[in-house]
Amino acid sequence: MTLWFAVVFGLMTAAAIFAVLWPLGRREAGPDGTDLAVYRDQLDEIGRDQAAGLIGEVEAEAARVEVSRRLIAAADAADAATKSAAQPASSSAKAVLWRRRLTALAGLILVPAGATLLYSVLGSPQMPGEPLAARLQAVHQDRSIQSLIAQVEKHLELNPNDARGYEVVAPVYLRMGRFDDAVRARRKLLQIAGESADRQADLGEALAAANNGIVTVEAKTAFERALTLDPKDLKARFFIGMAAEQDGDRHKAAAIWTAMLKDAPAGASWVPMVSAALTRVGGTPPAIASAPSAGMPGPSAADVAAANGMSEQDRGAMIRGMVAQLADKLKQDGSDVAGWLRLVRSYRVLGEPDKAEAAIADAKKALASDPDKLRQLAEGTGAPATAAPPAAPAPVAAAPVAPQPGPSAADVAAANGMSEQDRSAMIHAMVARLADKLKADGSDLAGWQRLLRAYMVLGEPDKARTAAGDAKKALASDPEKLRQIDDTIKSMGLEG
Repeated sequence: MTLWFAVVFGLMTAAAIFAVLWPLGRREAGPDGTDLAVYRDQLDEIGRDQAAGLIGEVEAEAARVEVSRRLIAAADAADAATKSAAQPASSSAKAVLWRRRLTALAGLILVPAGATLLYSVLGSPQMPGEPLAARLQAVHQDRSIQSLIAQVEKHLELNPNDARGYEVVAPVYLRMGRFDDAVRARRKLLQIAGESADRQADLGEALAAANNGIVTVEAKTAFERALTLDPKDLKARFFIGMAAEQDGDRHKAAAIWTAMLKDAPAGASWVPMVSAALTRVGGTPPAIASAPSAGMPGPSAADVAAANGMSEQDRGAMIRGMVAQLADKLKQDGSDVAGWLRLVRSYRVLGEPDKAEAAIADAKKALASDPDKLRQLAEGTGAPATAAPPAAPAPVAAAPVAPQPGPSAADVAAANGMSEQDRSAMIHAMVARLADKLKADGSDLAGWQRLLRAYMVLGEPDKARTAAGDAKKALASDPEKLRQIDDTIKSMGLEG
């Protein structure tokens, strides 16, 4: 089908060029008898007007003289043209004619050939076509994000001191490349909510992003302030190392990043990034950084709780969007074995074993030159593609309330493609949205149970106790629901 389209469009292009250039190859036509016929008609018309009394005899005679003069001139021109056509064309005329024909022929050949060559150099003829459904989904997702941001911005216009709103929108600005807006949101958050190590480090990150990754004096000051508040802050330590590298002090940068890797917990998601930075400055990552993790990296308990406040449609769009983003990232850089494992796992829990097998094949090609990573890939993907999805992390599986609804396996995979900062913002935003929903309609027992669990996994027991009291008030008119929420509160140790 593609070949036939190419042939048809090629013929259409050639026909259009031929229609434009054909006149260049034709000999100029001489005068014909059209003018003579016109002048004879005019003489007849003068006679009819005189007979009808429309013009006088003097005017008619003057008109006949003028038209006759033109008729004689036209007749002489026609005779001269006939004689010229009968004689052989001069050499100069032939040369002009051949130049015009060669120009037409060159245009007919060179224009399509030049266009094809230009496209082969500047275009993307090898890029596969993208299905319409995927393109429409990407457009819909982009519009959804823009719509959500617009809602948050409108909310902040009406509530300029809502720290939670700035905390939600700032990381989104950063991911979208709106770095100046991210800086303003981070500064506003510091002004409203007060200073903390995380907020200072986030401000420094936004400032660095706004300056094309350069850790400016202002950004470095923010990171140093974050380390004053918390000497173990990971983001601040990493960017201080970057500042040292940019200042030319590679030894200091290597010392900072080596210390981070030595303090890294098992399976920390940021270890590969820091190891790559350490290698870049000539350091050698310690053994703990290069040791393969015991299992496939997965989301934290808070990540698992994140999707509970979303509708099924929103969860599906979020999951598939992030899986597609991870797949695109691995096409650009296929050396991330942990990323390949996450992608395979995501496809499996989404019920797409064919895509999982294709991802394994792509990973083997990308990692073919690294036997150690190939071994890690084989260990991590040893189960068949049709195997049951992996279980949720232990903190979620150990949740004490049996009837309490939890996220699906796809929900567990949702947060794998996001950064730690983005996951945190997403979690807090959705938990806050769930709380607002329950304030409007407090009859949802499962919603209250999800909210209590979310606050507990986020390490906010005070909010959980407050929510427990609100739940009991909202469910007071339903004895059965009240009994169930009391059981949930007791099992979580939130009494009193």
